[in-house]
Amino acid sequence: MDSLCWLDKRQEREVYDLHDNNPEDEGYRRFLSRLTSPLLERLEPGASGLDFGCGPGPALAGILEEAGMDMALYDPFFYPEASVLECQYDFITCTEVVEHLHHPAETFRRLDKLLRPGGWLGIMTCFQTDDHRFANWHYRRDPTHIVFYRQSTMAWMASAYGWTLDVPAKDVALFRKN
Repeated sequence: MDSLCWLDKRQEREVYDLHDNNPEDEGYRRFLSRLTSPLLERLEPGASGLDFGCGPGPALAGILEEAGMDMALYDPFFYPEASVLECQYDFITCTEVVEHLHHPAETFRRLDKLLRPGGWLGIMTCFQTDDHRFANWHYRRDPTHIVFYRQSTMAWMASAYGWTLDVPAKDVALFRKN
């Protein structure tokens, strides 16, 4: 999206405050399991992770903590603790985050630096698949969604960063840092 059309920080926060991502909601936990299940199959017990863009109710981090992972939280609106961006992690999750990035290339470079060699980056975002339906696509209509990705975009990113890519479920990309 052209930056002239972006919401300002106050407007963006107002939209995020409308989200109901209740960590106790079983339907929401099932939704998140599309990322957590394949990611947990690849992680060692006790691995350290960062939930990047966790939102106000870090449900994904809670699920991973329940599975024995050590989690740090970062969100520019709800958990803006910059010190967590000075560590390295065995894995990083970005669930329903990358479509909000004002500067995606800069953010992906930062995530690459935060990820230890051999670590995993798990992304879940609705992949754009049909140009003919784009104008009416529900995902495009969220005013905070400003960049969209295809599975081929994920493959390009893997190549650009020297990562390997696995797409274990619809709209889920798992990258491994070599």
